[in-house]
Amino acid sequence: MKRRYQAARRLPLPPGPPGRWLLGNTMPKSHVPFQFARWTEQYGPVFSLKQGHRIFVVIGRHQAAVDIMEKEGANLADRPRSIAAQETLTGGLGVLPQGSGERLRRLRRVLHAGLQTKVAEAYEPMQTRHAKNVVLDVLNDPKNHQGHAMRYSASVVMSLTYGKITPTSYADPEVVAINKALARFGQAIQPGAYLVDTYPILRFIPGYLSQLKAWHKEEHALYDRQLDAVRTQMREGTARPSFARFMIEHQKQYELGDKEMAFIAGAIFGAGSDTTASAITIMMMAAATHTDAQARVQEELDDVVGRTRLPTFADQEMLPQVTAFMLESLRWRPVTLGGFAHRATKDIIWNNCLIPAGATVIGNHWAILNDPEVFPEPQTFNPQRWIDDAGRVRDDLKFFTFGFGRRVCPGQHIANRSVFVNTALILWAFRLSENPAAKIDTFAFSDTTHIHAAPFEICFAKRIDENVIRELCAPSK
Repeated sequence: MKRRYQAARRLPLPPGPPGRWLLGNTMPKSHVPFQFARWTEQYGPVFSLKQGHRIFVVIGRHQAAVDIMEKEGANLADRPRSIAAQETLTGGLGVLPQGSGERLRRLRRVLHAGLQTKVAEAYEPMQTRHAKNVVLDVLNDPKNHQGHAMRYSASVVMSLTYGKITPTSYADPEVVAINKALARFGQAIQPGAYLVDTYPILRFIPGYLSQLKAWHKEEHALYDRQLDAVRTQMREGTARPSFARFMIEHQKQYELGDKEMAFIAGAIFGAGSDTTASAITIMMMAAATHTDAQARVQEELDDVVGRTRLPTFADQEMLPQVTAFMLESLRWRPVTLGGFAHRATKDIIWNNCLIPAGATVIGNHWAILNDPEVFPEPQTFNPQRWIDDAGRVRDDLKFFTFGFGRRVCPGQHIANRSVFVNTALILWAFRLSENPAAKIDTFAFSDTTHIHAAPFEICFAKRIDENVIRELCAPSK
């Protein structure tokens, strides 16, 4: 055993850009996933960087992601230590940056129980109701299509998390407050955002972390208020089914503290709202800029659904082109370009290179989903790459838009349903195209953890008689 360990330790790190003596590599300051993708082209599917004593290993190709992130998933379930974002801003209670161990197991158990496939099916009527609202919103105000996607996701996630029934606007004070908390977290979790994560001794400097501590108090109070409102409704007998209610009812079973529950519910809003809104917007951008691919979906919708009823979740098996269009949208412009950092808890050997225990390992979604061996002509938007010879959606293509291994997003079943139903309803009702005088820049996105498209214009032409659309999408009495 000792001899094998010594042999492993003699193996080199994966190759990477040269760094400065003692200091190591300089991390890119902006658009990190794109720079990492360029280094993948230069140094190979797996490359390494050093910063001080820290080792970073970046994976940028599909097979390497399967070999390392999936097959070694048990040894990569941990997260790197995050003094700024996790220990200070979330008080150690954040779900996403939570290290492996007993608390993570408890959090994952309740998340899987409340978000698994069977439970996700129960939310389909609510998702359909809000997706119909998106169609009506586009009819009434086509210019604000990005706002409509944001309203959809805020409404669905507030309903799912806290049982709220009214359509929620992104301007609602509680949504604004939660989004502000998310933005702070997104900034704090970026590698190199706070020097204390490279030099932990800085945490002892009086006042250094005071801003993050103040934000933590603010965030906890916000999540607590939301949970308290559900408790009050439960006492009054008016609480609707929701994840918060499920946690409160099963608090003992899952051994959850009050503060843990408040942050888990907040994490669901954080993980679901931002990303779903962006995914729906990207789907519309893809349709407007790839009208041939859109037309193929609409041909299928006409054949299977017709023009006198709306597509539903029950049609999904019969609508492989809708699913393929959705999958290709998520591959073409992945909502989370760079992925989230993992930490190796054991030495991992790959292609005669060593990924040492303690290294920070990052699966770069952008580079992996543009791997030319798995996705030929990756810059081309081509939904047919997801369809097999029998015309069904391929089940042999591993898809990493929701993360890797044991840290895969537990809300993926709900998120996929949201994107599917919006794709089906919007492409059934409208033909989307670019305004020739205002071409869409399909690379104009924010440089943030979860990307947001810059404002862009879409021309929505009605495919179905407007009265029919309004009648079918009207709220049921």
